[in-house]
Amino acid sequence: MTKKSQKKNSQINLDCPVRDTSGKKVDTISLKSRLFDGEVNLPLLQQVVLMYQANQRSGTASCKTRAHVSGGGKKPWRQKGTGRARTGSIRNPLWRGGGVIFGPHPRDFSYTLPQKLKKKALKSSLNEKLLAKNLIIVNAIKLEGPKTKKFSSILELLGIKDRESAIVIIQDLDINIKLASRNIPNISIKTFNNINAMDVLRHNKLIIQQSALNSLMRSLQ
Repeated sequence: MTKKSQKKNSQINLDCPVRDTSGKKVDTISLKSRLFDGEVNLPLLQQVVLMYQANQRSGTASCKTRAHVSGGGKKPWRQKGTGRARTGSIRNPLWRGGGVIFGPHPRDFSYTLPQKLKKKALKSSLNEKLLAKNLIIVNAIKLEGPKTKKFSSILELLGIKDRESAIVIIQDLDINIKLASRNIPNISIKTFNNINAMDVLRHNKLIIQQSALNSLMRSLQ
């Protein structure tokens, strides 16, 4: 892996198996080479992940300056004649209980990057999962009810180990899947139009519905 990017076109297999919820192969899908070209742009991924992390910062850290600390309205002693250093307030930053010099104040850390870079970063993160053989394509995921035990067994049959982190990308939001996954640690549910590079990279495995993958490939062209 180079410092700039990793590209392995000769080692990438664009014909991937499609499995059902029991883990059996039921079909094969041909991935688009324009999207899955085997290139992982590491500097871009770092840049985009830092942006998403900065956008999650609350920015509420705050310290009081001498103007905000209560008290200190009266001059402690006269200016001259005491033999002590002159001072004007007991809330001087040099005194115990005084204000803070250059302390943090509430601020907004969020910023954005061009949409084109975000799409390229998402493309690189998908290629990283494909190269690492951590991409699992499922024909459909359906639950009759919000059953955590049933959904957990599906993940196990798809090769997700106990407490292994995985993101499941579906076509449309399914309330049964969402409720069934709430009590399973390290599992995230996202729709294809609501994911980013950080979502993909922070999980070890990527499970995606076939319909969601087709929609994602069209949106990233």
